[in-house]
Amino acid sequence: MYLLGYDIGSSSVKVCLIEASSGKIIASDYSPKKEMKIIAENVGWAEQNPTDWWINLKLAHESVLNKSGINPEDIKAIGITWQMHGLILVDKDQNLLRPSIIWCDSRAVPFGEKALQSIGEKKCLSYLLNSPGNFTASKLAWVKENEPEIFEKIDKIMLPGDYIAMKLSGETGITIEGLSEGIFWDFKNNCISEDVLNYFGIPKSFFPEIVPTFGIQATVSVSAAAELGLKEGTPISYRAGDQPNNALSLNVFNPGEIASTAGTSGVVYGVLDQLDYDEKSRVNTFAHVNHTLEQTRLGVLLCINGTGILNSWLKNNFATSLSSYGDMNELASLSPIGSKGLSIIPFGNGAERVLENKEVDCSLNGINFNIHTKGDVLRAAQEGIVFSYEYGMNIMRNMGMNIQVIRAGNANMFLSSIFRQTLSSISNAVIELYDTDGAAGAARAAGLGVGFYANTNEAFSALEKIAIIEPEVDKKEQYQEAYNRWTNYLEKML
Repeated sequence: MYLLGYDIGSSSVKVCLIEASSGKIIASDYSPKKEMKIIAENVGWAEQNPTDWWINLKLAHESVLNKSGINPEDIKAIGITWQMHGLILVDKDQNLLRPSIIWCDSRAVPFGEKALQSIGEKKCLSYLLNSPGNFTASKLAWVKENEPEIFEKIDKIMLPGDYIAMKLSGETGITIEGLSEGIFWDFKNNCISEDVLNYFGIPKSFFPEIVPTFGIQATVSVSAAAELGLKEGTPISYRAGDQPNNALSLNVFNPGEIASTAGTSGVVYGVLDQLDYDEKSRVNTFAHVNHTLEQTRLGVLLCINGTGILNSWLKNNFATSLSSYGDMNELASLSPIGSKGLSIIPFGNGAERVLENKEVDCSLNGINFNIHTKGDVLRAAQEGIVFSYEYGMNIMRNMGMNIQVIRAGNANMFLSSIFRQTLSSISNAVIELYDTDGAAGAARAAGLGVGFYANTNEAFSALEKIAIIEPEVDKKEQYQEAYNRWTNYLEKML
């Protein structure tokens, strides 16, 4: 018996096949090999054609089946994860009405800000747990005002994973997790928010049937089975946005457990068991994958835009003589903790929510031409990224989160020993590194959805822990001194 996971990203679509009994990855692949096109007709816009997701899913899917050599009839469940906050619109015949407005599109910011003031800041935060911001509801409001002829044709609105499930099954559905990431869910009344619908003028009929995150949501149709070489009736038994799913992939389900990523941007995602929010909306709160009406499980999401992109910028523009990130890490390791008094503020990738949407840019502070070297700059960059995580995690702690263990995939900046050790030591948390990804997590979750696994521990028993990093307690004072200096520079800029 096999389980299939689809991960619909903005760069590529990844497919992973897992052998259910052992939990081992049999084959995986992604498409395209170059990043998918993002359409940007105006500054701040970002759109993708959902048809491209489907085309690339089929290519990666075919590759995985060919690599594995299995009988597709032995695939017993499918799980889906996706880039969060995207907006897909279809008519009554399930035809796309326009390209998807994706997560990094910022055109709807004014709509969200106006909604926050009109509905009321306190009410938005206490019922929705977020400002409407630039999320899916605000994107739909933009369409209503700027493309009324399209708005009139809408039969259903969806998130990216819902669209893929529709292509697989011919049926539309949406989860509470998906509704919450779109800022459509009222957590106090446990229903689609009447306040949001009434304010934006969104008909309730636009929403598909609510389906459970885990459970048989739909089955593969005759036409999709023919396209993909799957068995008709194969269950689609799990779907969730990428950050809740990344946490799931690391077996993060319970209050106080933390997952983190550090790619182009960085995320710290923690689970909370009570309705709570940050009064300044510096972190976002969504329904976690195991949130139900009976059991409160919320994902508190801290996002740092200026993460790996800073390291990449330094490699391409500053450390051009070094051939790899490994070489950069080796040179940075020659610099001591605190980078000889050098501090880098890493926020050079646009407005940062953790700074209340202020743009402070990236800056290098405290440089001394007589003592500082290239290695000091490279270390200060990694320390600055870690310190931005710690700055945000303090907000999460103030919401009642006890951060003791951080789980992460062994990828991107977590490959750097400096990054890992600095994060562990300044946060006083143990870091556990695992060999997993979002598509593998979605496949394992599909096994939960059809009841093959009895519980989450059984579903994720095959997770391979690669390393454990513990705080350097004897050097805590050095890390703290460097962090205090960094925060002083940041506070001056703010």
